[in-house]
Amino acid sequence: MKDYIQKRVMDLSCFIAERKATVRQAARHFGVSKSTVHKDVTERLPDINVDLATEVKHILEINKAERHIRGGEATKKKYRSHP
Repeated sequence: MKDYIQKRVMDLSCFIAERKATVRQAARHFGVSKSTVHKDVTERLPDINVDLATEVKHILEINKAERHIRGGEATKKKYRSHP
């Protein structure tokens, strides 16, 4: 794996772990696609740091379980702000 990819994987993973960020938030922050973030943290990270990979996987599972709630809240907020 090239050095710049390994650095990106670690940067993305640390960002997600520290902030409990979603894949979308990490992608926006680093200027990469959601697919890149997902591939980095699910396929590449376990080869680099198993403990961090476990932590990030847990955070992403929580985010996935809660996303329908966040989506509902966003929709509710959207329609309450319109007259």
